[in-house]
Amino acid sequence: MQEAKGSSLEQPKGFFGHPRGLATLFLTEVWERFSYYGMRALLILYMTAATSSGGLGFDVAKAGALYGLYTAMVYLLSLPGGWIADRFLGQRRAVLYGGALIALGNSCLAMPPLALFYVGLTISAVGTGLLKPNVSVMVGQLYETGDRRRDAGFSIFYMGINLGAFLAPLATGWLAQSEQFRRTLAGWGFAPEGSWHWGFAAAAVGMFLGLCQYVLGGRALGDAGKAPGGSATPAHLAAAWRKFGMGAGLVFALIAVVAVLSAGGTIVLTAEVIGRVFDWVLVLTVLGFFGWLFLGKGWSAEERKRLLVIFVLFLGAAVFWSAFEQAGSTLNLFAERSTRTRVLGFDFPASWFQSLNPLFIILLAPVFAWLWVALGRRDPSSPAKFALGLFLLALG
Repeated sequence: MQEAKGSSLEQPKGFFGHPRGLATLFLTEVWERFSYYGMRALLILYMTAATSSGGLGFDVAKAGALYGLYTAMVYLLSLPGGWIADRFLGQRRAVLYGGALIALGNSCLAMPPLALFYVGLTISAVGTGLLKPNVSVMVGQLYETGDRRRDAGFSIFYMGINLGAFLAPLATGWLAQSEQFRRTLAGWGFAPEGSWHWGFAAAAVGMFLGLCQYVLGGRALGDAGKAPGGSATPAHLAAAWRKFGMGAGLVFALIAVVAVLSAGGTIVLTAEVIGRVFDWVLVLTVLGFFGWLFLGKGWSAEERKRLLVIFVLFLGAAVFWSAFEQAGSTLNLFAERSTRTRVLGFDFPASWFQSLNPLFIILLAPVFAWLWVALGRRDPSSPAKFALGLFLLALG
Protein backbone atom coordinates (compact mmCIF):
# COMPACT_ATOMS: atom_id res chain seq x y z
CA MET A 1 0.00 0.00 0.00
CA GLN A 2 1.05 3.57 -0.58
CA GLU A 3 3.67 5.09 1.71
CA ALA A 4 3.05 8.51 3.18
CA LYS A 5 3.41 11.37 0.72
CA GLY A 6 2.93 14.00 3.37
CA SER A 7 5.74 13.85 5.91
CA SER A 8 4.75 13.88 9.55
CA LEU A 9 7.29 16.70 9.92
CA GLU A 10 5.18 18.81 7.56
CA GLN A 11 2.03 18.44 9.63
CA PRO A 12 1.04 20.23 12.84
CA LYS A 13 1.69 18.15 15.93
CA GLY A 14 -1.23 18.67 18.23
CA PHE A 15 -2.42 15.28 19.43
CA PHE A 16 -0.23 13.96 22.26
CA GLY A 17 2.89 14.85 20.29
CA HIS A 18 1.63 13.14 17.14
CA PRO A 19 0.41 14.52 13.79
CA ARG A 20 -2.90 16.28 14.20
CA GLY A 21 -4.40 13.99 11.59
CA LEU A 22 -4.21 11.18 14.15
CA ALA A 23 -6.97 12.92 16.11
CA THR A 24 -9.19 12.88 13.02
CA LEU A 25 -8.62 9.16 12.42
CA PHE A 26 -8.87 8.38 16.15
CA LEU A 27 -12.32 9.96 16.37
CA THR A 28 -13.39 8.35 13.09
CA GLU A 29 -12.53 4.95 14.53
CA VAL A 30 -14.22 5.76 17.85
CA TRP A 31 -17.49 6.47 16.05
CA GLU A 32 -17.14 3.61 13.56
CA ARG A 33 -16.60 1.13 16.39
CA PHE A 34 -19.43 2.81 18.32
CA SER A 35 -21.65 2.11 15.34
CA TYR A 36 -20.45 -1.47 14.83
CA TYR A 37 -20.42 -2.64 18.44
CA GLY A 38 -23.58 -0.73 19.26
CA MET A 39 -25.39 -2.60 16.51
CA ARG A 40 -23.66 -5.92 17.28
CA ALA A 41 -24.70 -5.76 20.94
CA LEU A 42 -28.35 -5.78 19.85
CA LEU A 43 -28.27 -7.96 16.75
CA ILE A 44 -28.86 -11.49 18.03
CA LEU A 45 -31.05 -10.26 20.91
CA TYR A 46 -33.28 -8.43 18.42
CA MET A 47 -33.46 -11.43 16.09
CA THR A 48 -34.44 -13.84 18.88
CA ALA A 49 -36.81 -11.49 20.74
CA ALA A 50 -40.50 -12.31 20.44
CA THR A 51 -42.47 -10.37 17.85
CA SER A 52 -44.77 -9.18 20.63
CA SER A 53 -41.81 -7.35 22.19
CA GLY A 54 -40.69 -5.85 18.86
CA GLY A 55 -38.17 -8.53 17.84
CA LEU A 56 -38.07 -10.73 14.75
CA GLY A 57 -38.97 -13.97 16.55
CA PHE A 58 -36.21 -16.05 14.89
CA ASP A 59 -35.12 -19.28 16.53
CA VAL A 60 -31.57 -19.42 17.89
CA ALA A 61 -30.26 -21.60 15.03
CA LYS A 62 -31.39 -19.15 12.36
CA ALA A 63 -30.30 -16.09 14.32
CA GLY A 64 -26.89 -17.63 15.06
CA ALA A 65 -26.34 -18.48 11.40
CA LEU A 66 -27.21 -14.94 10.31
CA TYR A 67 -25.03 -13.42 13.01
CA GLY A 68 -22.07 -15.61 12.05
CA LEU A 69 -22.53 -14.89 8.34
CA TYR A 70 -22.68 -11.14 8.98
CA THR A 71 -19.58 -10.99 11.20
CA ALA A 72 -17.64 -13.21 8.77
CA MET A 73 -18.50 -10.96 5.85
CA VAL A 74 -17.49 -7.85 7.81
CA TYR A 75 -13.94 -9.20 8.01
CA LEU A 76 -13.78 -10.91 4.61
CA LEU A 77 -14.98 -7.82 2.74
CA SER A 78 -11.92 -5.99 4.09
CA LEU A 79 -9.90 -7.82 1.41
CA PRO A 80 -11.77 -6.38 -1.61
CA GLY A 81 -12.19 -3.13 0.35
CA GLY A 82 -8.43 -2.70 0.62
CA TRP A 83 -7.91 -3.73 -3.01
CA ILE A 84 -10.49 -1.23 -4.30
CA ALA A 85 -8.89 1.57 -2.28
CA ASP A 86 -5.43 0.67 -3.56
CA ARG A 87 -6.47 0.46 -7.21
CA PHE A 88 -9.25 3.02 -7.63
CA LEU A 89 -10.35 5.20 -4.74
CA GLY A 90 -7.44 5.84 -2.44
CA GLN A 91 -7.87 5.30 1.29
CA ARG A 92 -9.31 8.78 1.93
CA ARG A 93 -12.39 8.29 -0.24
CA ALA A 94 -12.75 4.61 0.69
CA VAL A 95 -13.14 5.57 4.36
CA LEU A 96 -15.67 8.28 3.49
CA TYR A 97 -17.77 6.00 1.27
CA GLY A 98 -17.51 3.13 3.75
CA GLY A 99 -18.71 5.31 6.62
CA ALA A 100 -21.62 6.58 4.54
CA LEU A 101 -22.65 2.98 3.75
CA ILE A 102 -22.43 1.99 7.43
CA ALA A 103 -24.65 4.92 8.42
CA LEU A 104 -27.12 3.98 5.67
CA GLY A 105 -27.10 0.31 6.69
CA ASN A 106 -27.83 1.07 10.33
CA SER A 107 -30.53 3.49 9.23
CA CYS A 108 -32.21 0.58 7.42
CA LEU A 109 -32.07 -1.45 10.65
CA ALA A 110 -33.76 1.47 12.40
CA MET A 111 -36.88 0.87 10.26
CA PRO A 112 -39.31 -2.01 10.90
CA PRO A 113 -39.72 -3.84 7.53
CA LEU A 114 -37.94 -7.22 7.53
CA ALA A 115 -36.63 -6.67 3.99
CA LEU A 116 -34.78 -3.57 5.18
CA PHE A 117 -33.18 -5.65 7.96
CA TYR A 118 -31.40 -7.85 5.42
CA VAL A 119 -30.57 -4.88 3.21
CA GLY A 120 -29.16 -3.01 6.20
CA LEU A 121 -26.90 -5.89 7.24
CA THR A 122 -25.58 -6.21 3.68
CA ILE A 123 -24.88 -2.50 3.28
CA SER A 124 -23.24 -2.27 6.71
CA ALA A 125 -20.94 -5.22 5.96
CA VAL A 126 -19.85 -3.67 2.64
CA GLY A 127 -19.27 -0.30 4.32
CA THR A 128 -17.18 -1.82 7.11
CA GLY A 129 -15.14 -3.70 4.52
CA LEU A 130 -14.31 -0.38 2.86
CA LEU A 131 -13.63 1.63 6.01
CA LYS A 132 -11.98 -0.76 8.45
CA PRO A 133 -8.73 -1.68 6.63
CA ASN A 134 -8.17 1.69 5.02
CA VAL A 135 -8.45 3.90 8.09
CA SER A 136 -5.66 1.84 9.67
CA VAL A 137 -3.49 2.28 6.56
CA MET A 138 -3.92 6.05 6.80
CA VAL A 139 -2.64 6.03 10.38
CA GLY A 140 0.65 4.59 9.11
CA GLN A 141 0.76 7.13 6.28
CA LEU A 142 0.81 10.02 8.75
CA TYR A 143 4.40 9.11 9.65
CA GLU A 144 7.63 8.99 7.71
CA THR A 145 9.35 5.65 7.30
CA GLY A 146 11.43 5.05 10.43
CA ASP A 147 9.47 7.49 12.61
CA ARG A 148 9.63 5.98 16.10
CA ARG A 149 6.27 7.50 17.03
CA ARG A 150 4.40 5.25 14.60
CA ASP A 151 3.90 2.30 17.02
CA ALA A 152 2.74 4.67 19.75
CA GLY A 153 0.37 6.26 17.25
CA PHE A 154 -1.20 2.90 16.50
CA SER A 155 -1.54 2.25 20.25
CA ILE A 156 -3.46 5.52 20.65
CA PHE A 157 -5.59 4.61 17.64
CA TYR A 158 -6.27 1.17 19.15
CA MET A 159 -7.55 2.83 22.31
CA GLY A 160 -10.09 4.62 20.10
CA ILE A 161 -11.39 1.22 18.99
CA ASN A 162 -11.96 0.14 22.57
CA LEU A 163 -13.38 3.48 23.68
CA GLY A 164 -16.06 3.27 20.99
CA ALA A 165 -16.69 -0.40 21.76
CA PHE A 166 -17.09 0.41 25.47
CA LEU A 167 -19.52 3.30 25.08
CA ALA A 168 -21.69 1.82 22.32
CA PRO A 169 -23.54 -1.00 24.16
CA LEU A 170 -24.27 1.35 27.07
CA ALA A 171 -26.03 3.80 24.75
CA THR A 172 -27.73 1.50 22.25
CA GLY A 173 -28.56 -1.13 24.88
CA TRP A 174 -30.31 1.42 27.07
CA LEU A 175 -32.37 2.70 24.15
CA ALA A 176 -33.28 -0.77 22.89
CA GLN A 177 -33.86 -2.71 26.10
CA SER A 178 -34.37 -0.52 29.14
CA GLU A 179 -37.80 -0.29 30.68
CA GLN A 180 -37.16 3.39 31.47
CA PHE A 181 -36.81 4.30 27.80
CA ARG A 182 -39.79 2.14 26.81
CA ARG A 183 -41.91 4.06 29.29
CA THR A 184 -40.56 7.29 27.84
CA LEU A 185 -41.56 6.16 24.34
CA ALA A 186 -45.05 5.33 25.55
CA GLY A 187 -45.27 8.80 27.09
CA TRP A 188 -44.29 10.32 23.75
CA GLY A 189 -47.03 8.34 22.00
CA PHE A 190 -44.70 5.82 20.33
CA ALA A 191 -45.03 2.03 20.54
CA PRO A 192 -42.65 0.85 23.31
CA GLU A 193 -41.79 -2.34 21.39
CA GLY A 194 -40.19 -0.15 18.74
CA SER A 195 -37.32 0.65 21.12
CA TRP A 196 -35.02 -1.78 19.25
CA HIS A 197 -35.06 0.53 16.25
CA TRP A 198 -34.06 3.50 18.39
CA GLY A 199 -30.96 1.55 19.42
CA PHE A 200 -30.05 0.88 15.79
CA ALA A 201 -30.75 4.53 14.99
CA ALA A 202 -28.24 5.58 17.66
CA ALA A 203 -25.61 3.44 15.90
CA ALA A 204 -26.42 5.22 12.62
CA VAL A 205 -26.19 8.65 14.28
CA GLY A 206 -22.82 7.70 15.76
CA MET A 207 -21.40 6.88 12.33
CA PHE A 208 -22.86 10.10 10.92
CA LEU A 209 -21.09 12.12 13.63
CA GLY A 210 -17.88 10.26 12.80
CA LEU A 211 -18.25 11.21 9.13
CA CYS A 212 -18.85 14.86 9.99
CA GLN A 213 -15.66 15.18 12.02
CA TYR A 214 -13.75 13.14 9.40
CA VAL A 215 -14.70 15.61 6.66
CA LEU A 216 -14.13 18.68 8.85
CA GLY A 217 -10.76 17.36 10.04
CA GLY A 218 -9.64 16.20 6.60
CA ARG A 219 -7.15 19.04 6.17
CA ALA A 220 -5.07 17.70 9.04
CA LEU A 221 -4.49 14.44 7.13
CA GLY A 222 -2.19 16.08 4.57
CA ASP A 223 -1.78 13.84 1.52
CA ALA A 224 -2.38 10.59 3.44
CA GLY A 225 -4.70 8.31 1.51
CA LYS A 226 -5.52 10.81 -1.24
CA ALA A 227 -4.29 8.81 -4.23
CA PRO A 228 -4.51 5.08 -4.99
CA GLY A 229 -1.35 3.10 -4.26
CA GLY A 230 1.00 1.57 -6.80
CA SER A 231 1.07 2.58 -10.44
CA ALA A 232 -1.87 4.66 -11.68
CA THR A 233 -1.07 4.54 -15.40
CA PRO A 234 -4.02 4.03 -17.78
CA ALA A 235 -2.80 0.50 -18.57
CA HIS A 236 -2.68 -0.51 -14.91
CA LEU A 237 -6.06 1.06 -14.23
CA ALA A 238 -7.60 -0.74 -17.21
CA ALA A 239 -6.18 -4.06 -15.98
CA ALA A 240 -7.56 -3.37 -12.50
CA TRP A 241 -11.01 -2.58 -13.92
CA ARG A 242 -10.95 -5.84 -15.92
CA LYS A 243 -10.13 -7.83 -12.78
CA PHE A 244 -12.82 -6.01 -10.84
CA GLY A 245 -15.38 -6.65 -13.59
CA MET A 246 -14.52 -10.34 -13.76
CA GLY A 247 -14.75 -10.74 -9.99
CA ALA A 248 -18.03 -8.85 -9.73
CA GLY A 249 -19.43 -10.78 -12.70
CA LEU A 250 -18.62 -14.13 -11.09
CA VAL A 251 -20.22 -13.09 -7.80
CA PHE A 252 -23.42 -11.86 -9.47
CA ALA A 253 -23.56 -14.96 -11.70
CA LEU A 254 -23.29 -17.20 -8.64
CA ILE A 255 -26.02 -15.24 -6.85
CA ALA A 256 -28.25 -15.47 -9.93
CA VAL A 257 -27.78 -19.25 -10.22
CA VAL A 258 -28.57 -19.78 -6.53
CA ALA A 259 -31.63 -17.50 -6.79
CA VAL A 260 -32.97 -19.42 -9.81
CA LEU A 261 -32.42 -22.81 -8.17
CA SER A 262 -34.08 -21.57 -4.98
CA ALA A 263 -37.06 -20.11 -6.85
CA GLY A 264 -37.51 -23.36 -8.75
CA GLY A 265 -37.48 -25.42 -5.56
CA THR A 266 -34.31 -27.30 -6.52
CA ILE A 267 -32.63 -26.14 -3.32
CA VAL A 268 -34.14 -24.91 -0.07
CA LEU A 269 -32.28 -21.78 0.88
CA THR A 270 -32.26 -21.03 4.61
CA ALA A 271 -29.88 -19.10 6.84
CA GLU A 272 -28.63 -22.37 8.32
CA VAL A 273 -27.92 -23.87 4.88
CA ILE A 274 -26.11 -20.73 3.71
CA GLY A 275 -24.05 -20.73 6.90
CA ARG A 276 -22.99 -24.38 6.49
CA VAL A 277 -22.09 -23.90 2.84
CA PHE A 278 -20.12 -20.78 3.67
CA ASP A 279 -18.21 -22.67 6.38
CA TRP A 280 -17.10 -25.28 3.86
CA VAL A 281 -16.18 -22.64 1.31
CA LEU A 282 -13.93 -20.94 3.88
CA VAL A 283 -12.28 -24.21 4.97
CA LEU A 284 -11.62 -25.37 1.40
CA THR A 285 -10.33 -21.92 0.40
CA VAL A 286 -7.84 -21.86 3.27
CA LEU A 287 -6.66 -25.43 2.65
CA GLY A 288 -6.34 -24.73 -1.07
CA PHE A 289 -4.37 -21.54 -0.48
CA PHE A 290 -1.90 -23.08 1.96
CA GLY A 291 -1.63 -26.19 -0.22
CA TRP A 292 -0.74 -23.98 -3.18
CA LEU A 293 1.93 -22.27 -1.08
CA PHE A 294 3.43 -25.50 0.26
CA LEU A 295 3.57 -27.10 -3.18
CA GLY A 296 4.99 -24.01 -4.85
CA LYS A 297 8.56 -23.96 -6.06
CA GLY A 298 11.30 -21.56 -5.10
CA TRP A 299 10.95 -21.88 -1.32
CA SER A 300 14.11 -22.40 0.73
CA ALA A 301 14.10 -24.89 3.62
CA GLU A 302 14.04 -22.01 6.11
CA GLU A 303 11.12 -20.35 4.32
CA ARG A 304 9.12 -23.58 4.37
CA LYS A 305 9.67 -23.84 8.12
CA ARG A 306 8.38 -20.31 8.53
CA LEU A 307 5.40 -21.07 6.32
CA LEU A 308 4.59 -24.03 8.56
CA VAL A 309 4.81 -21.76 11.61
CA ILE A 310 2.44 -19.31 9.91
CA PHE A 311 -0.02 -22.15 9.25
CA VAL A 312 0.08 -23.25 12.90
CA LEU A 313 -0.40 -19.67 14.10
CA PHE A 314 -3.22 -19.28 11.58
CA LEU A 315 -5.01 -22.31 13.06
CA GLY A 316 -4.51 -20.98 16.57
CA ALA A 317 -5.83 -17.56 15.59
CA ALA A 318 -8.86 -19.15 13.90
CA VAL A 319 -9.65 -21.08 17.09
CA PHE A 320 -9.17 -17.96 19.21
CA TRP A 321 -11.42 -15.69 17.15
CA SER A 322 -14.10 -18.32 16.59
CA ALA A 323 -14.43 -18.60 20.36
CA PHE A 324 -13.88 -14.91 21.10
CA GLU A 325 -16.61 -13.82 18.67
CA GLN A 326 -19.13 -15.83 20.70
CA ALA A 327 -19.25 -12.70 22.86
CA GLY A 328 -21.86 -11.15 20.59
CA SER A 329 -23.89 -14.32 20.04
CA THR A 330 -23.99 -17.21 22.53
CA LEU A 331 -22.60 -15.21 25.44
CA ASN A 332 -25.01 -12.39 24.65
CA LEU A 333 -27.92 -14.83 24.75
CA PHE A 334 -26.54 -16.34 27.97
CA ALA A 335 -26.42 -12.86 29.51
CA GLU A 336 -30.02 -12.24 28.42
CA ARG A 337 -31.48 -15.53 29.59
CA SER A 338 -29.30 -16.90 32.38
CA THR A 339 -27.57 -13.97 34.06
CA ARG A 340 -28.75 -11.65 36.80
CA THR A 341 -29.01 -8.08 35.48
CA ARG A 342 -29.75 -6.29 38.74
CA VAL A 343 -27.04 -4.72 40.89
CA LEU A 344 -27.71 -2.70 44.07
CA GLY A 345 -31.35 -2.35 43.10
CA PHE A 346 -30.53 -1.11 39.60
CA ASP A 347 -31.77 -3.08 36.58
CA PHE A 348 -29.60 -2.85 33.47
CA PRO A 349 -29.95 -4.31 29.96
CA ALA A 350 -28.16 -7.58 29.24
CA SER A 351 -26.43 -5.94 26.27
CA TRP A 352 -24.41 -3.85 28.72
CA PHE A 353 -22.24 -6.91 29.38
CA GLN A 354 -20.81 -6.27 25.89
CA SER A 355 -18.96 -3.25 27.33
CA LEU A 356 -16.89 -5.34 29.73
CA ASN A 357 -14.37 -6.68 27.20
CA PRO A 358 -13.24 -3.27 25.89
CA LEU A 359 -13.25 -1.95 29.46
CA PHE A 360 -10.84 -4.70 30.54
CA ILE A 361 -8.62 -3.98 27.53
CA ILE A 362 -8.48 -0.27 28.38
CA LEU A 363 -7.66 -1.01 32.03
CA LEU A 364 -5.22 -3.88 31.51
CA ALA A 365 -3.32 -2.80 28.38
CA PRO A 366 -1.10 -0.36 30.34
CA VAL A 367 -0.54 -3.02 33.00
CA PHE A 368 0.72 -5.57 30.48
CA ALA A 369 2.77 -2.94 28.63
CA TRP A 370 4.54 -2.22 31.94
CA LEU A 371 4.84 -5.92 32.80
CA TRP A 372 6.64 -6.93 29.58
CA VAL A 373 9.19 -4.15 30.10
CA ALA A 374 9.60 -4.95 33.79
CA LEU A 375 10.28 -8.63 33.06
CA GLY A 376 13.30 -7.68 30.95
CA ARG A 377 15.03 -10.84 29.72
CA ARG A 378 12.27 -12.98 31.24
CA ASP A 379 9.71 -11.38 28.91
CA PRO A 380 7.90 -14.35 27.24
CA SER A 381 8.37 -14.79 23.50
CA SER A 382 5.55 -13.90 21.12
CA PRO A 383 4.61 -17.59 20.57
CA ALA A 384 4.52 -18.08 24.35
CA LYS A 385 2.17 -15.10 24.75
CA PHE A 386 0.08 -16.47 21.89
CA ALA A 387 -0.22 -19.86 23.64
CA LEU A 388 -1.01 -18.17 26.96
CA GLY A 389 -3.80 -16.21 25.29
CA LEU A 390 -5.31 -19.43 23.92
CA PHE A 391 -5.08 -21.05 27.36
CA LEU A 392 -6.84 -18.12 29.04
CA LEU A 393 -9.54 -18.20 26.35
CA ALA A 394 -10.12 -21.90 27.02
CA LEU A 395 -10.18 -21.23 30.76
CA GLY A 396 -12.72 -18.45 30.22
